[in-house]
Amino acid sequence: MTDSVTSPPLLIVVAGALVRDDGRVLLQRRGAGKEHAGLWEFPGGKVEPGETPEAALARELAEELGIAPSGPAPVPLSFASEPAGSRHLLLLLFVVTRWRGEPRALDAAEIAWVEPERLGDRLMPPADRPLAAALACALSGGMIERA
Repeated sequence: MTDSVTSPPLLIVVAGALVRDDGRVLLQRRGAGKEHAGLWEFPGGKVEPGETPEAALARELAEELGIAPSGPAPVPLSFASEPAGSRHLLLLLFVVTRWRGEPRALDAAEIAWVEPERLGDRLMPPADRPLAAALACALSGGMIERA
């Protein structure tokens, strides 16, 4: 067990797997000048102090894509945990099957709708890779109800 005095601060980040009716999943490419520039990721970002993960996800989707989750609440699917510099990253993945608005790349170089079985073909940051595999498995196994 790690001593809490020497443990790095925890950075909690949320990500949204937007899944269309046809099963494709939205990924965004990180822009130049950002950490992991050029890599593909699920949209999302840091959970601010006093914010729930669900509220952070809604805020981040509005800021990054100009959309708002609607209908059933986003469903937690998986998480990744790994060292990230001087902090420790906890990345929470939620599945979003309904939203208002048309996703646009407001804070990314571009967006793409990707078939679940092709998610692993994209270069992704380390924390996103296991989440992409878990999502593809859940979608192929019918564990996620589409809109």
